[in-house]
Amino acid sequence: MKPVAVLYALLFTPLLCAAHRLPLKRFKAPSPLQRRDAQANTLNLTSAEDLIYLVPITVGGQDYPVQLDTGSSDLWIKNNNSSPLPNVTRTTKTSNVTYAVGWAAGFISYAPVTFVGLSIPQQAFLEATQVNNPAIGYGARGIAGLGFTSLSYVDAEGNKTQSNADRSLLYNLFQVHPTQPNFFGFMLKRNDSQATEEGSFSIGEYEPGYEDIANCSKIPTWPPQSPKRWTVLLDAIIVGGQITVPSTTVDQAPVNKAVVLMDSGASYTYAPRAAVDAIYGNVAGAYFDNSLGQYVVPCSTEINMALQIGGQIFPIHPLDITTLMPGDVSRCVGSFIPGTFATSIGDFDWLIGDNALRSVYAIYDFGDFDGNGGVGDPYMKMLPTVDPDQASIQFHNQRGGQPETNITFVGLTGSSLEPVISASLNSSTFQNLDKFIPIMLGLIGLNTLILVILAIAGIVYLCKRRSRRNVRARPNRGRDNLSPMPMNPMNPTNSYVSSFEPPQPPPHRYEPVSMALTEDTLFAPPSPGFRKFDSGAGPSGDRPKSVA
Repeated sequence: MKPVAVLYALLFTPLLCAAHRLPLKRFKAPSPLQRRDAQANTLNLTSAEDLIYLVPITVGGQDYPVQLDTGSSDLWIKNNNSSPLPNVTRTTKTSNVTYAVGWAAGFISYAPVTFVGLSIPQQAFLEATQVNNPAIGYGARGIAGLGFTSLSYVDAEGNKTQSNADRSLLYNLFQVHPTQPNFFGFMLKRNDSQATEEGSFSIGEYEPGYEDIANCSKIPTWPPQSPKRWTVLLDAIIVGGQITVPSTTVDQAPVNKAVVLMDSGASYTYAPRAAVDAIYGNVAGAYFDNSLGQYVVPCSTEINMALQIGGQIFPIHPLDITTLMPGDVSRCVGSFIPGTFATSIGDFDWLIGDNALRSVYAIYDFGDFDGNGGVGDPYMKMLPTVDPDQASIQFHNQRGGQPETNITFVGLTGSSLEPVISASLNSSTFQNLDKFIPIMLGLIGLNTLILVILAIAGIVYLCKRRSRRNVRARPNRGRDNLSPMPMNPMNPTNSYVSSFEPPQPPPHRYEPVSMALTEDTLFAPPSPGFRKFDSGAGPSGDRPKSVA
């Protein structure tokens, strides 16, 4: 991992209309943990090499920098001593939260919380006494999960007492402030931007200048009702002029889609190997490095790609598709990394991280209110923030070479976008079905041709027979209406298709280079470099077993 190179300040004006918006601003102070400025009333955000994004949260009257994570649903704060945190009520109940990389364990505690200018009189959180998480090494004191209550470890424990305070942070925030629109917005930017503001996080309001997102089409979660995570359906991957239709292993999901988790807590994107091959496999000079578990790509090579989600096309900035390797300006690594997820999770195929989320302005809506006080299904809206031609100029200004022009992306349209769902065949069957479709069509065509030939021959035969009968005046005409027995056409079934299993590649040992922070995906072991971060669970560093 690279050291922290650029720090950002967080401008916050609590009593004005922008009270629920945190604009990210470039900050020149050398300290990674800046406190509240009493005169400017400014809160600061640290962005470490575009790997994590931190905001302050006030717990028990004290400010703590926490990572914003749409991939989990719990708030935890690291306690640096054995005593309870100031102005916090600690219980004897314990819990732990598990991430793809790292974990946090400790006591369930309660305290007043203020987040982005909105206060909650009593909020349950994990007062962590044992932590093994790389976010701590980048100045964080915890993680603020922005997901659904159904995924909360703290709530799973708190439900035993039926306490509303145990619900997730945003659930309680919207409950306490019922007039507040129940959505939050994310705009992330890379640290090489020349703009004054580096992005924003807001609750209940749109980013100034990007209000057009209100007119964007809703992108339903998957499943549409009561999802556990911020997961949506991916229609296609577009690389240059090549369209790749994904597949899924998620039960009951459309077979021609992929279920993707939108995870601001992950630095990179993790996808099936076939999808990653579609991005980097045809790049001149690129190769897959098994020791890294990533593609290595010439840094000067611009890759133009987009993701199609909800029928909309979102270009990805080429600077975020490959990232520089430390100490080597000629070689870069792909930020889309092969990864498979444990079958015990099984509710998403991809984990889309900050490298892709930096190219969109995203709204996460927990569901619109109806006239009766009810809440509809959750959804997302995304607005592209990347101009492909301008992005090409920015890419070559940093990496050298000549920019491209007139870059366009053409995705799937019409019936190609319709979801195809099968309850009888699994997705691996459909993944291989395209190999057999030409064969089946050929057999059907051959059978049709044979039937036509036989029908013609039968007609000719009958005509000749009738002619002979007319000449000979044969009395028996009972056979005049006979026709040849039709050949039974082959009825193509999927029995032999479903029994076909292609050879599987050997399992890949996979060392993530990014933070890859997300709730309990369990698809990758922690990188050796992460083990140095504040492991308090004993000499082995193994996490306690999860109670959820």
